Amino acid sequence: MLKLDITDRDILKFLQEDAKLTTKELAGRLNLSPTPVYERVKRLENEGVIKKYIALVDREKVGKDLMVLCNIRLKEHEKEAGIKFVSAILTFEEVIECLNISGDYDFQLKVVVDDMRSYQSFIMNKLASLENIGSTQSIFVMGEIKNEISYIPSES
Repeated sequence: MLKLDITDRDILKFLQEDAKLTTKELAGRLNLSPTPVYERVKRLENEGVIKKYIALVDREKVGKDLMVLCNIRLKEHEKEAGIKFVSAILTFEEVIECLNISGDYDFQLKVVVDDMRSYQSFIMNKLASLENIGSTQSIFVMGEIKNEISYIPSES
């Protein structure tokens, strides 16, 4: 585990607020010169702390008005069956998140689609085509209270 100091955490905070910050702008916010800031960012990237830089899309502005949490129970739990399921899920553009969970279900998918008809099509044409699905449960999201993908580790 990489130990992060306050400067590392500040770099992560600023880049998660605006990933388009230049090294010079970031250095200005940190009251440091650009070279050590550049080196720190590169170290955070090389160590895998910074995985990638992305643009967040407002899903409703592009017509993806329905979000569904889809719980999946597999019929078989052998390693190969799980790998096959995950490989298929990774190809479904409607699935924006897939979690392996404990409890009554094995996986939880976060699915975004245009509308109920699109979700029905996803279930019938994509999910139902997978061999190892035992059962599903759909939970329709009525509203998002908090949707943060940023994470700043605390001191430990």
